[in-house]
Amino acid sequence: VFLSLQLFGTVVWILVAATRVPLPLLQGWVMFVAVTAWFLSIVFLCVFLFGYANRIAVNWNLTDFLFHGATFVFYFGAFLLQAATTSLHHYPRKFNATTHEKILGDHEYNISIAASV
Repeated sequence: VFLSLQLFGTVVWILVAATRVPLPLLQGWVMFVAVTAWFLSIVFLCVFLFGYANRIAVNWNLTDFLFHGATFVFYFGAFLLQAATTSLHHYPRKFNATTHEKILGDHEYNISIAASV
């Protein structure tokens, strides 16, 4: 389970980092969640790999449940924000009265869809 969190967290991290950032606040939260969950899953994995779980008197079943529950809530919120950013694809960004450009180009739109999923 931890390796899948690291793998998919890394993929989301790369995909969001590869897009142009039209709304920095929204996509900043998505990056924060992906990087934080990735880092904490590595720490959690190292605790078990190096045997610290046997030395620390903690209910590891409850800790694992709470970690994955919190990760689900944060990733779901990040999904909603990334999907909201993706849904703004067709809206124009006005630089001046003569220039109109989409908020996300077609390539960034496809990457943003992949990051949302």
